[in-house]
Amino acid sequence: MSKGAQLVLEPRKSPVQARSAASVEAILEATLQVLLGGGKGRLTTTRVAARAGVSVGTLYQYFPNKTALLQAALERHLEDVTRAVEVVCEEMRGGSLEEMARGLVTAFLNAKMRDGRAGAALYAVSSDLDGVKILKQMQTRCTKAIVAMFERSREGMVGDVELVATMMQGAMAGVSRRLLEMEAQERHFVRMREELVFFACAYMKACAGRGVAEMVG
Repeated sequence: MSKGAQLVLEPRKSPVQARSAASVEAILEATLQVLLGGGKGRLTTTRVAARAGVSVGTLYQYFPNKTALLQAALERHLEDVTRAVEVVCEEMRGGSLEEMARGLVTAFLNAKMRDGRAGAALYAVSSDLDGVKILKQMQTRCTKAIVAMFERSREGMVGDVELVATMMQGAMAGVSRRLLEMEAQERHFVRMREELVFFACAYMKACAGRGVAEMVG
C-alpha cells in the first residue's frame, strides 16, 4: 500500500478530550453493529453516524471513509487482545512454565472471543484492511511480553525462548481462528480452550524438561 493510501485510512483527529473519546468509542461500536447487521456491503458512513447518534460531519472529523472505520475497529479489537496478553504476562512472571501457559492461553482466548460474532466479522474483512500489517505489529508486542515472562519462570527456561513464544502464539492463533469460523462458537469455546490449555501445558513441561537435559548435558 502506498504512503498516500495509508494516510487516507488514518483517523483525521485524535480524541484528546473525554467527550471526543466517547464519540469515537460510540462510532466504533456503531461500526461493528452495522457490520454485523448487514455486512461490509451495506456499511456506510451515514448508517454508522446514525447508529452512533452523531452527525456525519462529526464522524468525518475522525474517519474519512468506511475503510478507515473498519480499520480502526480491527485495531481496537487486536489492541484489546494484545493488552490482555501483556497484562497476564506481567502478572505471571515468577510462576512455573505450566502456570504461565495456562494463564496465557486463558487470557488470550477470553479476550479474543469476548465478542465472537464481532471478531468473526472483522476477521472476514481483515484482508481488505491491511490487516496483516496491523496483526504483525500486535504480534511483535505479544512476542516481547511472552519472552519476558518465560525468561522469568521459576524453572529458568533455556534455549530459543523467542521460538517457544512464537510456537505458543501460533497455536493460540490457530485455535482462535477455528473458533471464529464456527457457527456455534459458544458451544465449543470452553472445551477447545481447555484442550488448548492442556496442549500448551504439555508443551511447556516438555520445554522445561528439555532445558534441564541441556543444562545437565
